[in-house]
Amino acid sequence: MKKFSDIAIIIPVFHDTSECCALINYIRSWEQQPREIIVISGEEDTELYGFCTDNGCAYYSTHACRGAQLDMGAKFSTAPILWFLHADSTPHYSSLSDITTAHKEECDGGHFKFKFTGTRSWKKIFFEYLVSLRIRLGGIPYGDQGLFMRRQNYFNCGGFYHQSLFEEVNLVRKLRKKSRFRSLKTAIGVSPRRWQKKGWIKQSLINRSLAIRYILGVPAEQLALRYDQIDSRLKLNKNQETDV
Repeated sequence: MKKFSDIAIIIPVFHDTSECCALINYIRSWEQQPREIIVISGEEDTELYGFCTDNGCAYYSTHACRGAQLDMGAKFSTAPILWFLHADSTPHYSSLSDITTAHKEECDGGHFKFKFTGTRSWKKIFFEYLVSLRIRLGGIPYGDQGLFMRRQNYFNCGGFYHQSLFEEVNLVRKLRKKSRFRSLKTAIGVSPRRWQKKGWIKQSLINRSLAIRYILGVPAEQLALRYDQIDSRLKLNKNQETDV
């Protein structure tokens, strides 16, 4: 018999319908279940709407902006604990229990350990170590690490900024200052597709460059536009190489 937790899972989706459906199927196989799964699409998606309806999930759509999508999901939630997941993530099957245990131990929120999915390699292990080191030195854990928190604290700290990049930075900073925010030992699977597609070093340099510029005050939407331009240029170069 399934056990239900006081946790709402919120998943923003944009052009990753198949990944979201796979994630929901995976979650529905767990012994412990969330109180609710809320999917916020960045576009009208009839396929995803039908899938959510068939699998007991709430579906909403809005404009494509991850911060706005996440915030909408939080506002539609009713559970006292919020857990935000990327559609292409692979959380451990014990994650709901781990979050519940953490809150019983007076933890107000936190995140999971960053770990790439797929076959292990020295590149994955090395870059996982760099992420872990950055966070231990005070860096911000990003959304791909499965941020969770008490619903009341989410709204007290202002929620996610309505922007497409670094929407979680200000929220996590406030949560760290105003509550007990913990790094869990349980890993969450992170898709390596961006690193594999663009190159491990190149993707990491892009990430750091964007983060530094954001810290220096460059608007997030300007950075998001720049990131899209880099992505388009890399796709063009790859296509040209294929045509040669």
